[in-house]
Amino acid sequence: MQFIRKKKIGITFSQISTGSLYSSMESLLLENISLSEFETFAVDRLKLLKTIENLGVSYVKSSEQYSNKLDKEFQTLNFPYRSDADDKKLQSGPSEHEKRRKDHISHFILRLAYCQTEDLRRWFIQQEVDLFRYRFDELHPKQKLEFLHRNNLQYDTVSILEKNELKDKLIHSSYAVSGITVENQDFYKVPFQDALDLVRTRKVYLKAGFAYIPHQDIVTIVLNDFRTRLSKALALTARSLPAVHSDERLEPLLNHLSHAYVGQDYSIQKNVGKISLEQIDSLSGKSFPLCMRQLHQALRENHHLRHGGRMQYGLFLKGIGLSLEQALQFWRSEFIRGKVDADKFDKAYAYGIRHMFGKEGKRADYTPYSCMKVILSNPPSQGDHHGCPFRHSDPELLKQKLQVYKVSPSGISQIMELVKGMHYQLACQKYFELTHNIEDAAFSLNHPNRYFDESQKILGGGKDRKQETDTPQRSQENTAAKLSAATGETAASTSQHAAEMTEDLNSFFQDA
Repeated sequence: MQFIRKKKIGITFSQISTGSLYSSMESLLLENISLSEFETFAVDRLKLLKTIENLGVSYVKSSEQYSNKLDKEFQTLNFPYRSDADDKKLQSGPSEHEKRRKDHISHFILRLAYCQTEDLRRWFIQQEVDLFRYRFDELHPKQKLEFLHRNNLQYDTVSILEKNELKDKLIHSSYAVSGITVENQDFYKVPFQDALDLVRTRKVYLKAGFAYIPHQDIVTIVLNDFRTRLSKALALTARSLPAVHSDERLEPLLNHLSHAYVGQDYSIQKNVGKISLEQIDSLSGKSFPLCMRQLHQALRENHHLRHGGRMQYGLFLKGIGLSLEQALQFWRSEFIRGKVDADKFDKAYAYGIRHMFGKEGKRADYTPYSCMKVILSNPPSQGDHHGCPFRHSDPELLKQKLQVYKVSPSGISQIMELVKGMHYQLACQKYFELTHNIEDAAFSLNHPNRYFDESQKILGGGKDRKQETDTPQRSQENTAAKLSAATGETAASTSQHAAEMTEDLNSFFQDA
């Protein structure tokens, strides 16, 4: 990566040839990219990875439904999705070369954003591996073989003589293999330690330290190799982060990306005054996500919330329509029932509430927290009630809470499986489906206020509350605008760092 004295960032890039799925690991050439492209590419890839995560839980990976929905997302976001597509310029939209360029660069940008913590690295690797699997499965058999050779995965092919000798054992040991398929496809001798996933599930024949893998299952070996390479690359990038953070254009942008919310914009209050204070108790049981229901219950029981809880819950209430006057009345009436008198509330707490609404301090209009912000920032400590129950609660306590809220035993098992797999937003979406008695929520849950709005639609007979809804394009523009705002003020002062940073940053995008 190289910085020049314009608002452009030099980033390594090579044209991705057909089927070259390891392109992000190969030798690269220098390419310039503007800050606006940097932001747009990153947001679009983040949307793609979020879609992959949601589809991976809702559908069987590699199934026809899974592939069809992912195809549509590739087309919508202008990413390459067919290995045999040519580079001809279409009548509308970018060419295949431009799509591949975007695909390549956006991968590296998110490497920088998602190498910062173990949780971020784990999530990023899993989604990129699933994306890799989808693309590898789309290749023709000949392209798969070329790919293996190109990336030094040249395992020995079992000879026809040995294959005939082991025919019965290969049929009984390999999944979906018959006598005909044994004859018509290649088998590979792979050191068993390179095929532990297949060995663990007893899908391959083992002999003398080698696993005999049918061509149809070679994707498992490729995925393991890809995961290892990407994991090492992220670890190296993480060690070099201080050099990246010294560039004032990139630090706020990358920090924002790792917690980025790419859905509807809740920063502008709508439906102000449509919710009365008397409705909040009822709404908390019917339409609040578990994180907000937990905060509401703690507030009613203790008549107090610490700062993290007040911010998370207060901004949520602001987002569903509470006015500043209602918010002050709500918090004052609850706090004075505890150990805080009215005078102390006005002196110590009222300022913070007015600050949330942009009436004090720098007069910023604070946005309700997204799911990613709740999950990844400011984890709760002893005595706190904020955060995400699916992420931060003890599993046994979470089970008890779900039982109290009358979630069925089978539903609790489904939720806990998602929690175990660290799919916290999907666990919340499953909670939504179970508590609203619907089969498929038909939306991707990524914001507590989205949960509330969708709940109100269902409880209102499918009719939405009167609310202006931003289009996806508007939402993307808002996200990009926030990223620009975070970096725009400091862009002019960074050219002096260019020469000293170039050498350090060149190593970010090299293979492990």
